[in-house]
Amino acid sequence: MIQLADARRIIAAAEKKAAEIGQPMNIAVADAGGNLVAHVRMDNAWIGSIDISIKKAWTSRAFDITTKDLAANSQSGDQFFGIHASNDGKVMIFAGGIPLKKDGKVVGGIGVSGGSGEQDHAVAEAGTAAF
Repeated sequence: MIQLADARRIIAAAEKKAAEIGQPMNIAVADAGGNLVAHVRMDNAWIGSIDISIKKAWTSRAFDITTKDLAANSQSGDQFFGIHASNDGKVMIFAGGIPLKKDGKVVGGIGVSGGSGEQDHAVAEAGTAAF
């Protein structure tokens, strides 16, 4: 189970990485049920990315896959094509969402938005490593 203390540690590590690369981010952490545990909008991060970061955390938990991998498999002709239209449009197919695992079991997700897909994913990876 993801506790608030876990979410704070994950977010702190992600914020550190975002600061290192010079890109303010929105960072969200969801629990095993996909429910938001904590969210941070760094100074000057895009307000439009608040919703995206929360939905990336939810998506990575809902499907137990990185949003980067989900995106790669949701292009026209691929196995998950059209998945972004499911769940009332809540599914995000941009890089930056990663499932959080404990003892090999998915127990939550992190979602990061505010930069390029590569930047979002790198910041999410930093947060995941802190878990």
